[in-house]
Amino acid sequence: MSRVLVANRGEIAVRIVRACRDAGVEAVAVYSDCDAESLHVTLADDAVRIGPAPAQDSYLNQDTLIAAAMQMECDALHPGYGFLSENAGFAARVIEAGLIWIGPSPEVIDRMGDKAQARAFAVSCGVPVVPGSDVLNDLDEARAAALKIGYPVLLKAAEGGGGKGIRLITSESELELAYESAIREAQAAFGRASIYVEKALSDVRHIEVQILGDQHGNCIHLVERDCSLQRLRQKVVEEAPAPTLSDDTRAALHAYALDLAHAMSYSSAGTVEFLVDADGGVYFIEVNARVQVEHGITEMITGVDICVEQLRSAFGAPLSIDQASVAVRGHAIEVRVNAENPDFHFLGSPGEISYCRLPAGPGVRVDTFIETGVTIHPYYDSLIAKIMCIGADRDEAIRRLTRALDEAVIDGVVTTLPVTRQLVSQSWFAEADYATHTLEKNLSTLL
Repeated sequence: MSRVLVANRGEIAVRIVRACRDAGVEAVAVYSDCDAESLHVTLADDAVRIGPAPAQDSYLNQDTLIAAAMQMECDALHPGYGFLSENAGFAARVIEAGLIWIGPSPEVIDRMGDKAQARAFAVSCGVPVVPGSDVLNDLDEARAAALKIGYPVLLKAAEGGGGKGIRLITSESELELAYESAIREAQAAFGRASIYVEKALSDVRHIEVQILGDQHGNCIHLVERDCSLQRLRQKVVEEAPAPTLSDDTRAALHAYALDLAHAMSYSSAGTVEFLVDADGGVYFIEVNARVQVEHGITEMITGVDICVEQLRSAFGAPLSIDQASVAVRGHAIEVRVNAENPDFHFLGSPGEISYCRLPAGPGVRVDTFIETGVTIHPYYDSLIAKIMCIGADRDEAIRRLTRALDEAVIDGVVTTLPVTRQLVSQSWFAEADYATHTLEKNLSTLL
């Protein structure tokens, strides 16, 4: 039997352990000192300690993770999302150690990890991109590029991701003040001081297309998700399929995503991300070369287990489905629940969960690692649960989501549940009348 090291923690580690069990593969969990009794450790076939609580000493320690995989006689390593999932160097090291990397190739991760390089690749494939520059060499180039594109613009880290490394610039004076600090920020966050300028589009929606590929040249899409409801460019609510898109725009998004997937010889799961303006204009922004946080709602509407397909692809099997067999059944919505205090600028809220009741019932799925008695630690991301609901149509999905959020109780730490309850009750949400700026514009009314 094959054996996979799950090189992550939290809800995504639980998700991957379950996928391994469903696929008949043994799952080996890794854990830091503070995660020794976490759910992913309990559910796995085996587990191994990888270090102290801080991520740099455990979940980001490449040497320790590879050594753990070898020690536990694993055949493969699944990085999940975050941490080292899009680190091309780590992927290459895993392969060099004789292990199977469960994800796209290091070459694809490297190409897509550099956002400026990814833009150029998209252009070469005939995929439209947001107007922008190449990587900047100095402030004079930045001024010239911003003037040519037209303010407002975004200063973006070339190797950014997850909404980080982005600054909105509305004038030349702002650009001059922000340029050097943006370079330092890029260096500190991503290890490379490369930035570029991109046009800041207004009144746009953030749409991503889920793709799957294998080592036999097969690439498919599993339709799209709308991820426009964001706070500080961090996704809060996602929907699948995306509401309000015209048939022509939807078809264009799918076609562009597949064009890129085939051009990259993409294998494993990934997403191609776009902005869509009010007129239906489509602009490529990036590829996330990993499984996404929000993959679950796509699984709900298509019936495809994306994590199992990752395993199949990595071990050399063809995808279990083809494009013709992909069918959408219903509408699904996901709400992220974070251990954060909305009344104090969404500051993290670590502590012990004194009582936990999670929603259930028809059409409800909860991906999480929490239960009564679990401690939320300050060392890691604040995401603690994803509540997903599906209905025959969007209205039913919203009703189920409203019911699920009302059922949920998490005591002992402050969470974002009250804000999301307010959000899904808004008329603009019911009418799907929102864009990437909508949540922040209305946030004060939800608190």
